[in-house]
Amino acid sequence: MTGMTSTARPLLNRRLAEFGTTIFAEMSALALKTGSINLGQGFPDTDGPEEIREAAVRALRDGRGNQYPPGPGVPELRTAIAAHQQRRYGLSYDPDAEVLVTAGATEAIAAALLALVEPGDEVIALEPYYDSYAACIAMAGGTRVPVTLRPHEGAFRLDLDELRAAVTDRTRLLLINTPHNPTGTVLTREELAAIAELAVERDLLVITDEVYEHLVFDEAEHIPLVTFPGMRERTVSIGSAGKTFSFTGWKVGWVTGTPGLVTAVRSAKQFLTYVASGPFQYAVAEALSLPDSYFAAFRADMLAKRDVLAAGLTEAGFEVFRPTGTYFITTDIRPLGETDGFAFCRSLPERAGVVAIPNAVFYDHTEAGAPYVRFAFCKRTEVLADAAERLRKAFAH
Repeated sequence: MTGMTSTARPLLNRRLAEFGTTIFAEMSALALKTGSINLGQGFPDTDGPEEIREAAVRALRDGRGNQYPPGPGVPELRTAIAAHQQRRYGLSYDPDAEVLVTAGATEAIAAALLALVEPGDEVIALEPYYDSYAACIAMAGGTRVPVTLRPHEGAFRLDLDELRAAVTDRTRLLLINTPHNPTGTVLTREELAAIAELAVERDLLVITDEVYEHLVFDEAEHIPLVTFPGMRERTVSIGSAGKTFSFTGWKVGWVTGTPGLVTAVRSAKQFLTYVASGPFQYAVAEALSLPDSYFAAFRADMLAKRDVLAAGLTEAGFEVFRPTGTYFITTDIRPLGETDGFAFCRSLPERAGVVAIPNAVFYDHTEAGAPYVRFAFCKRTEVLADAAERLRKAFAH
């Protein structure tokens, strides 16, 4: 009968059946419906540097990138990415063979996992993790193996013994994210050295998601895992312009690695988007060449915003895990007499006029994330001050 579909089998591929509408969509809709301040999704409420926006306009007008750009990315951007890695970390990459431009870091993660993982391979990821990790591992036919970061002395920490114990004969790959979303943890030199030793010893590939590389605070330092002995030939490093330059809608990310690794990732990427973000690639090439003063000012601005929101959350009675990286704050709601992050976040707009995200969505072991809630502070200072005041009024006694 026309228009009928068979009910013998679900429409959605079973690999994706566990992934419904993302919590971000639900919470953003709730923010609109209630007129709440949205500190859920991680996007800024102001644009990045005016000269970079104008660089995109100039590229559009000059006809640069309006047609398909080269598959690996425009040469100007690949050269700028290689120069950025050299200048900041002393890493040398060939722009032609070792750099690949992607449609944001999300596509870079998807393409890397689809390229490198076979059905049945195990992929170890640090839990809680960005929600696309689980979906991409599933699409690749891999089995995700979470290693849980746990609170210790005011921060979420990696248990290296737990990580070592998670590796089996089926482990193909480690998926490492530092600075870490959602906890705000930045892995230390000692932790990274131990991860590198494990990868070399067990002959594992590593994907490192470093999109928050320019957002590290206090005494923390971002050290690329690829700089450690034995890691150059086994590491796919992923970066992004969206978080650093506050143009998240442009979707410009990149992969760096050996020619073999980059070729493998490109083999998958070419059948996902083929190419994307043509004119924006030229603008991001200019952005990566901004002076160090831009990156220092960006970091200082986000640090000040972190402290505004952290103070408000503390005064409202939350336990605050002060992040040393990213633009997210994870809090524990148990001091407020609450234990269920989902219920708390769904009621928060009515109670306080603020939207947040329950960290449990980033866990396989949802009970481990149940009492934690994430707030984004990549918003204007007056918005954060307003949110802090609303939370104080709602919860401070």
